Amino acid sequence: MSTYVVGDIHGCFDEFTAMLDKIRFSNEDKLYLVGDYVDRGPKTLEMLRWLEKSPSNVFPVKGNHDVEFAAYVRLLRRVDASENLLTDPDSNADTCALLESLKYLFKRGCQDAFAYFDYYGTITDLIVNKGVTFGELLKWKKMLESYPLFYRFNLNGKDCVIVHAGFGDEDSIAESKHPEVEQFCLYAREDALKYGGIWNGMIISGHTPTIVDDPHFAEQGKVFRFHDPEKDCIFYDIDCGSVFRTKHPAAKLACLRLEDEEVFYL
Repeated sequence: MSTYVVGDIHGCFDEFTAMLDKIRFSNEDKLYLVGDYVDRGPKTLEMLRWLEKSPSNVFPVKGNHDVEFAAYVRLLRRVDASENLLTDPDSNADTCALLESLKYLFKRGCQDAFAYFDYYGTITDLIVNKGVTFGELLKWKKMLESYPLFYRFNLNGKDCVIVHAGFGDEDSIAESKHPEVEQFCLYAREDALKYGGIWNGMIISGHTPTIVDDPHFAEQGKVFRFHDPEKDCIFYDIDCGSVFRTKHPAAKLACLRLEDEEVFYL
């Protein structure tokens, strides 16, 4: 039995399933996912449907894009209720009309509520081009909201945390740019190294693509690994920018096997 962690997928469903084939993922293994399943990539729909039916040995945490996706769906539900639209949850036509109503409200000047709605166009694409219904969106919202911010467990005597961005004790992260636990777990970047960490442990995260020109995480599309000797804590960033591969030749999907810290790329 092996324990695997896969980095940010962002709708790169084909690469994700190819990675499962590459590591020969089986019912005897465990698979942790560090979040950001939606946006940017071409197959968000397929990824969401896979997550719906994922086996019990798959353990996803929520990422910031997943939280934002759920917030967009909540906004659609709010408009449906406030405008008394009575949207049929099983009708794509009704769902398209709901989307248009929201956009009309935006144009009418309700920018405080709608300024950042569907920033990556994912909701619009799912509804208009993929025929998704309001009921499906509500189902995925509930699913994504149900995912924890992190998993923490002991593996071979080492304390391990799987999280999207950063993890640390509340007193330490209170000094960071993201002093609230949820915000730190979802959005921390360099602060994850400065203020995060656990004693004699390992933090496995994503969030910051290692293809970026960042002095803290730049690894030319390879997995980032850092050891903090003070806490004896290992930090991994396994977001190697798979969704950016058309613009960055070094970008790839990464998977880390925890037992021996071997990395697999695709």
